[in-house]
Amino acid sequence: MAPDLSFISAPMVNQSDLPFRVLTRKYGATLTYTQMLIPERLINDQDYFEFHRRDLTTKIDGLETPVVVQLCGNDPQIVVEAGRKLQDCCDGIGVRLDLNLGCPQEAARDGHYGAYLLGQNDWPLVEEIVSAMSASFVVPVSTKIRLCQPQTKTLEFAERLERSGSSWITLHARTVSARRRRQGAADLSEVKRLKDSGKLHIPLISNGNVRVHTDLGDNLKYTGADGLMVGETLLGNPCIFTNKIPDPVDISLEYLNLCRTYANTIPISSVKTHVRHFVDFQCSRQTWFTTFRTALGNCATLDEIEHLLCRKVERWRGRPPREFNGTSDDESDGGVESLNDRKSVSESNFRFSKTGELPNLLDTDDLNLDLGLS
Repeated sequence: MAPDLSFISAPMVNQSDLPFRVLTRKYGATLTYTQMLIPERLINDQDYFEFHRRDLTTKIDGLETPVVVQLCGNDPQIVVEAGRKLQDCCDGIGVRLDLNLGCPQEAARDGHYGAYLLGQNDWPLVEEIVSAMSASFVVPVSTKIRLCQPQTKTLEFAERLERSGSSWITLHARTVSARRRRQGAADLSEVKRLKDSGKLHIPLISNGNVRVHTDLGDNLKYTGADGLMVGETLLGNPCIFTNKIPDPVDISLEYLNLCRTYANTIPISSVKTHVRHFVDFQCSRQTWFTTFRTALGNCATLDEIEHLLCRKVERWRGRPPREFNGTSDDESDGGVESLNDRKSVSESNFRFSKTGELPNLLDTDDLNLDLGLS
């Protein structure tokens, strides 16, 4: 069965973890993506493979699926071999496999993958990869692209991807730049041009320029796209698909509870980045925000993050502190004690695996993360 492509949570480096994907599904996302997975590591690094397998096979309330597994690479054989290692997960939970042709990061340039395969000289290689994936997997193959140069070539490239076996295409209508990922708005007229051409016979997904709920309808109305993919805005407001702006502490605590439910599927560094985005979305101009970021950076467990939110952040917001059942009881304004002063972290607190972390391809303070065409 084809997935519902209406509202898609984009792949974002170290941020498309299982708890966050479930959170976006709860608030209206019809499909989610994993972060970009590296085929060579899926094949050769057993810990890496098992971490992501656990991410894909943990099922509790049904919101874990549908999910698209995003792969990168420039070797058809390796990409296919990596995808086959996830076939049993796909059969069981309906995972889709996606080829990332949009990552603009310097690592993608150096490794010659992602958006650095958009040049016309590499089109035959891309077609070979997509064709090999389509012929080898029992689940649909999709592709995500940025604009080609010149932009008029984007339609031709999309047609070739369709002929190679791509089941749907997501277009982030910006050109490639590793250092200036978001210079200017996405050119949604290019999405409209592809859709209006009548030459594509598979769904086309629009990605870009969504900041508030009304942008969703405006984007679809203008482009005629079959669905929308949203990335950066979801980090601050994972409820955008339902036209809700959640209280930053409420949504942070809800996310922390999901991290407890889906234990050992996310590193603490990613948890802290998510919480920072939730609070930043509405409180970044508050005088206490810098103090909050410092305190959050010193947290080492879920309990400490919850304590910071329930006691300090609420007090800084001029609200009564919330009940907190964790183990930390520090009330100083300086935040949670320095890790250098802590002899040990309680074994009763949540333990995080770091196996699933990707190298920092960009500053975590600048998680604008448009990483699959996004």
